[in-house]
Amino acid sequence: MTMQPWFADAKLGIFVHWGIYAVDGVPESWSFYSGDLTRDAYMKQLDGFTASRYRPDEWAGLFARAGARYAVLTTKHHDGVALWDTDRTELSVATRSPAGRDLVGPFAEALRRHGLRVGLYYSHSDWSHPDYPTARPSSLHRPWVDNRFAMPAPGAERPDRWEHYLTHVHRGQIRELLSRYRPDLLWFDGAWERDEHQWRMKELREEILRLRPRTVLNGRMLGHGDYATPELGVPIVPPEGPWELCYTIGDAWGHQPRDTAHKSVAELVRVFTETIGHGGNLLLNTGPRQDGTIVPEHAERLEGLGRWIHRNREAVHGTVRGLPYGHHYGPSTLSTDRRTLYLVCFDPPSRFVELRGLHNAVRKVSVLGTGEELGHRVVGGFPSRRVPGGVRVDAPTLCDPDATVLALELDGEIELYRGHGAG
Repeated sequence: MTMQPWFADAKLGIFVHWGIYAVDGVPESWSFYSGDLTRDAYMKQLDGFTASRYRPDEWAGLFARAGARYAVLTTKHHDGVALWDTDRTELSVATRSPAGRDLVGPFAEALRRHGLRVGLYYSHSDWSHPDYPTARPSSLHRPWVDNRFAMPAPGAERPDRWEHYLTHVHRGQIRELLSRYRPDLLWFDGAWERDEHQWRMKELREEILRLRPRTVLNGRMLGHGDYATPELGVPIVPPEGPWELCYTIGDAWGHQPRDTAHKSVAELVRVFTETIGHGGNLLLNTGPRQDGTIVPEHAERLEGLGRWIHRNREAVHGTVRGLPYGHHYGPSTLSTDRRTLYLVCFDPPSRFVELRGLHNAVRKVSVLGTGEELGHRVVGGFPSRRVPGGVRVDAPTLCDPDATVLALELDGEIELYRGHGAG
């Protein structure tokens, strides 16, 4: 599978969970699936979804200032409510809510005006469509999915109705998104309730790429996507290929007024640098209110992250996966020519920063954002056995309050020592 080159250097995307669940501030889709609300009470939120202050150009400007290169909007979550005027079901905010219009098209147009790539989220699942809970997979690898909104009782399967859902609704809505909005990325979710054969994922991938050959597909296609999508924590062992961490500014995905645990800019910088240092992108989530406004706390965090990225842009864009664990106490990135190493220091160093296992000579060390040049020396090592000493870099005079980045210019392409030392 060939990844589009823009994705690897994007580094930051913005995830937007927006839907009728923002009206009452309840968990998106899951609140009726799990029985916290009746489905009727959940769908009553359609009456209060106005999008009255939706300004997609303001969203896109904010995302660009945050340093993002793409954004992903939840066009339809598991609840089945579409944010565009779909021809395939009657359940959309365009026809059933005071919003009364397509919300996806203006989002895509605004992103493109601001130079951002367009990502559209679409859930394979639809817990509202009558033809969806008509097929059971060969095994329930997640037992809690045996739910009346998702599954028929054993022996009550209706293959004809499942085929109708799959071809008319599922495939039909995906074709609508592709033809109307020309997304650069399709971000799928909800595949766990059926098996690969039932979804016909291979055929779906082929159809998408036939219609739009350069579309990036996330990994939630049961083996037929382009990249992995871990959630809510930087993996201890990062995926080998392309990947993206889905992460929230608060604790919730959609807007919930009770969710006030907003992460600080320093926390977001930490997660961002750990992610890009191990070769991934960060997809950072915000949940707008029902009227389309983004809460000030989220906007402030995005602006703050963007300022840090701008100050340290050399260490972000045009870089690749950095050092393995053990060489430096913190994340790192490496220039694409592999001759400049960027070390991220979360805490202000009091005396020095140490780098271990570097065969190269260091020509120059400077602090991004201030340009201060730092002294450095090599301590220890066993040169006759080609065991390098540690490089100790003097502490900077001024440190970035969120994270300081040191740029080390090397005498050639980086060469690391990965042995056990000489005895």
